[in-house]
Amino acid sequence: MSESRFPLLALLASHPAFRKYIGIRAAEELASQMLNVAIGWYVYSATHDPMSLAYVGLVLFLPNIALVLVAGQAADRFDRGRIIALSLVAQTLSVATLGVLATTTQFSVGPVYAVLLVIGSARAFAFPAMSALLPRIVDRDTFPRAVASASSVFQVCAIAGPAVGGLVYGFSDTAMFVLATGLYVFSVAQAFLLPRTTGATVVRDGGTDRGLLGGIRYIFSNRLLLALISLDLFAVLLGGVTALLPIFAKDILEVGPFGLGWLRCAPGIGATVVGLFLAHRTIKRNAGKLMLGCVAGFGACTVAFALSTNLWLSLTALAALGGFDMVSMVIRQTLVQLSTPDAMRGRVSAVNWVFIGASNELGEFESGLTAALFGTVPAALLGGLGTLAVVLLWSGLFPELRRADRLVAHDGARTESSSQER
Repeated sequence: MSESRFPLLALLASHPAFRKYIGIRAAEELASQMLNVAIGWYVYSATHDPMSLAYVGLVLFLPNIALVLVAGQAADRFDRGRIIALSLVAQTLSVATLGVLATTTQFSVGPVYAVLLVIGSARAFAFPAMSALLPRIVDRDTFPRAVASASSVFQVCAIAGPAVGGLVYGFSDTAMFVLATGLYVFSVAQAFLLPRTTGATVVRDGGTDRGLLGGIRYIFSNRLLLALISLDLFAVLLGGVTALLPIFAKDILEVGPFGLGWLRCAPGIGATVVGLFLAHRTIKRNAGKLMLGCVAGFGACTVAFALSTNLWLSLTALAALGGFDMVSMVIRQTLVQLSTPDAMRGRVSAVNWVFIGASNELGEFESGLTAALFGTVPAALLGGLGTLAVVLLWSGLFPELRRADRLVAHDGARTESSSQER
């Protein structure tokens, strides 16, 4: 069925649990993006201080660092579907609480930050469980296609969510929170229908590292995983330009808020198109070299965007950047999950999630800092060139990455990373 004319539809038809998984990802991301619009507006209206918006991101991100070891261990020892469901229950109640706070006449950001801390903590448990669950609900041959499909749905919702949230919130703040809560309720219902997955494999396998630091130790002992995760970290850390888009829109391209909206959407559009393509056409060979090439493409597009003074060229560069990032993400996610024993996927996924979050958060800080020191265009240009330098450096430091071949081994036993010495 995976070789049918419409392999994505075949995948959804043949894997009921994956349909539920997609439904959860879509509803949660759409509600989350809507919530971001509402929270940003509410907090800034209450404080008129840009730093208050920075604190929003901080309280959502810090729990990922604080809970990384506990969340990963939980995903490896307990039913991952139930962890996801309980996390979504906590987020549902939190969103409903925010709706109540938003309807009060007295603005106060303290309680909002407290609720956001709960949401961030719940998400810290949900991500490693979601990542570790996916290889258990689809077979190895279709796993890369499943990753691409889930990522495409995520990108579509990431694009549509802010627009829907802004439109509904402009009509009625109560309606926005009711809609977001309803989406979370839907995701909770789907999560409780996910198949049971227990941590019994950890208990039975005496050779598996059962410690809290097992995920970190495993990553550093597996050079392929270390190369994959660290390459993504430094590429996004150096090459990300999201934080600089308002400056490009206002002072360089002179396209105003409307143009800024298109600049923000362009990477997601490119990622969605490429993701849908990968959902139908699985990467067959030379996965490691392709990933290195796509990360280099990410850096080259960043350079092109930095030097562009034309809106259409800038949009094209950003869309291509998003497409390259999608390819490298699918390869990384597939190799990381399928080359990690199931008994350790939760802890490895938790560490991977912190690296991803750190690269995004620190990347925005790095962009702002270099822009303040050297100027906006030089900052973006240096970031792109830095990404290209990282690709060259990693190609030499990690030959295992260059030798990684197939995403899925034909024998079904493990990912064919070709990391053995030849």
